[in-house]
Amino acid sequence: MKPDLEILPGRFAIAKVRDFDGVRFTPFTFLARTDAEWSVVCREEEAPENALAKETGFGMLRIPGSLDFSLTGILAGISDVLARAEIGIFAASTFDTDYILLKEGQMRAAAWALEQEGYVVRRVETQA
Repeated sequence: MKPDLEILPGRFAIAKVRDFDGVRFTPFTFLARTDAEWSVVCREEEAPENALAKETGFGMLRIPGSLDFSLTGILAGISDVLARAEIGIFAASTFDTDYILLKEGQMRAAAWALEQEGYVVRRVETQA
């Protein structure tokens, strides 16, 4: 099964932070805290000013809809296509689905590579 993919509008950032103070909880904000680090993925204009490290200029792909937990290989298939095209990714997941960030300048090449493998990739506009 090859899911459709959506290219979300906007630019995104990935930041390493000391804590989540000052992080704005706007749409498309992902937080991760492990024993080793705290990270934030957010719209570029929302990136924390006090970040310890920050990468900007990412585009975001989304697998629309809700993916059942019994499904396997969805993200692996997409990442394999992009790896063969020499496009690095940063994946983030929610309860329902997966998101894939890649450098914005590589979005066209990523869409082309995915379409060659039978994926449908389309741009969407979001209200949030």
